[in-house]
Amino acid sequence: MQIHVYDTYVKAKDGHVMHFDVFTDVRDDKKAIEFARQWLSSIGEEGATVTSEECRFCHSQKAPDEVIEAIKQNGYFIYKMEGCN
Repeated sequence: MQIHVYDTYVKAKDGHVMHFDVFTDVRDDKKAIEFARQWLSSIGEEGATVTSEECRFCHSQKAPDEVIEAIKQNGYFIYKMEGCN
């Protein structure tokens, strides 16, 4: 499966920056932003600003099996990088 990666930087409620990627099987900027908001809400960061400035298409790549399964179940996968603990 080919996935599309959206590089995302969001300011958390406490002011620190959260850096994560949104992986999805559809190259759709609005959907990627929606997925980022869903995930942020699920971790208690609802209301964070997520626009095309914070969540930008980066590249497409082949996905490993665990990412494919998550995308099939949820529509997206979040790859946590900095400040996402």
